[in-house]
Amino acid sequence: MATRSGKTASSRPKPASRKAGSARRKSVAKRKASPKRWSQRVTQKSDALDLKRGVFTLRDPKAIAASLKRSAERSSRRKAGAYRSALSMLTFYVNRAGKTLPKTQRDRLERAKTELKRQFGRE
Repeated sequence: MATRSGKTASSRPKPASRKAGSARRKSVAKRKASPKRWSQRVTQKSDALDLKRGVFTLRDPKAIAASLKRSAERSSRRKAGAYRSALSMLTFYVNRAGKTLPKTQRDRLERAKTELKRQFGRE
């Protein structure tokens, strides 16, 4: 098969060997690993709320909503209103958990959003 320059496809220069890439990968491995679970760090050390430990693993959506409400109302570091802070932290957790969040827990947290809305009187 001829190309525009008249050379065949087989006469093209071959790409550089893969050894250079593997050396680069080794140097990357030596670098200090970035902190894992940054989203976990956000939920623990956020300026928005001081959450009760294990709040998102509670079984009752009303208990989850009540805990988030209590945390949001007591926080002096939040940048928005209590409802907005509580709802955004709940949404953040659901979004960051992604596909790894079991469907039962996801449904429970979605019901907690509705309950949070009701507890703040925003139905």
